[in-house]
Amino acid sequence: MSKKFLVSIVMGSDSDFPIMKETSEFLKKFNVPHDIKILSAHRCPDATSEFAKIAREYGIKVIIAAAGCAAHLAGVIASHTILPVIGVPMESKLDGLVSLLSIVQMPSGIPVATVAIGKAGAINAGILAVQILALSDESLSKKLVEYKKELAQKVEEKNRILQTDGKF
Repeated sequence: MSKKFLVSIVMGSDSDFPIMKETSEFLKKFNVPHDIKILSAHRCPDATSEFAKIAREYGIKVIIAAAGCAAHLAGVIASHTILPVIGVPMESKLDGLVSLLSIVQMPSGIPVATVAIGKAGAINAGILAVQILALSDESLSKKLVEYKKELAQKVEEKNRILQTDGKF
């Protein structure tokens, strides 16, 4: 890590990229510098633990970890850092339920914020990361307020269309 990133998106496999690019796209909308890497809790545990141990030294403020099946990546990273870690369960066995339970059931002392399975989770992980960063960045706070207003406006517009036309 040489360039200064605030968020690091870590995937257990390249097959996670089609979903996790949603996280990257959200972070880009908010101009949050981030990187994306593939690490594995099981296939390269030394590299994974080394990344977690040094990420803070390189300016990383939040780590988003996506994994499927056993989904130990977020927990392994969380066990080696004091940075907030957000776990994104990938669809795998039982439609992602195994991944979800693997991430959310962390032992006491090793918290991992866990979001929904798949694409919705990938987007929410980006939002949560920005919310964490916005605690100390007023410009990000303002952008989040506008983003939430836009979400509300979209719902109001859909309701208006439904009420006037009876369809979308």
